[in-house]
Amino acid sequence: MTKARIALFIGILCISIFPVIVRMNLTSGLISAFYRMAIATAILLPVALYKGKLGLKNRKLILPIAICGILFASDIAVWNISIQHSSATQATLLTNLSPIWVGVFSFVFLNYRPRKSFWLGTLIALMGMMVFVGVDTILELKLDTAFFLGVLSGLLYALYILVSKTVLEKVEVITFITYSMIFSTVFLFIVNIAFGEEFFWFSSQAWISLFVQGIVCQLIAWLLISYATQNMRATRVSLSLLSQAIFAALLAAVFIGEKITPVQMIGSIIILAGIATTFYEKKKQEIA
Repeated sequence: MTKARIALFIGILCISIFPVIVRMNLTSGLISAFYRMAIATAILLPVALYKGKLGLKNRKLILPIAICGILFASDIAVWNISIQHSSATQATLLTNLSPIWVGVFSFVFLNYRPRKSFWLGTLIALMGMMVFVGVDTILELKLDTAFFLGVLSGLLYALYILVSKTVLEKVEVITFITYSMIFSTVFLFIVNIAFGEEFFWFSSQAWISLFVQGIVCQLIAWLLISYATQNMRATRVSLSLLSQAIFAALLAAVFIGEKITPVQMIGSIIILAGIATTFYEKKKQEIA
């Protein structure tokens, strides 16, 4: 499963750019989410058509794929709004509770009992995340709208990972991503219309950021992450996604001048140790 792990690593690097762009506040959170999906869809759809990847042997899969599209679109929109109405650190912390939800949902709904290494790795990684964001951030958490949006984002993220895992067992990655993004784009278009968002007249810098989000953060990133999800355990993928907080901090330091503190470095090491814990066990039947 080396290819799947490499794909996951590169995919996480790609999505780690996203928080940095959102922090720039060049467009609203809802518009950012819409163009992220729309640009990626506009690029991938012709390729999928040319390659003949839009055929579905089982048309019943359209419904779960549509659910995946709506879940993902909702997660991106909610997370964007959460960042813009609180701090990026708080939003990142709450969203990254998703590995816990993945483990719980897997046990309750899929009758899958996550390994002890997953729970141990999750505990270590979450301890690292708390060190990374700082005790002050945790103590200052307010039970306001932004807080609940952050929690909701984590729930939506977890549901997307689990549902997409079951669908990807029956559908090719390109087919799944194309249909999923079409549903995401349509859903977000309707949401933006409902909220009266402006679709044009952005600055040149804003348009560049939207294209980076669509091509790098969405198209490239989620083709790779979906491939990894197809070939790895959903619990392991969700926990590995915690590392995006580390890469986001590094990218923020490079592009917007944010400083990386010694405490963040220690937290990063603990997070990576937690993720590594889930990859430690030797398995007779390798799924991930």
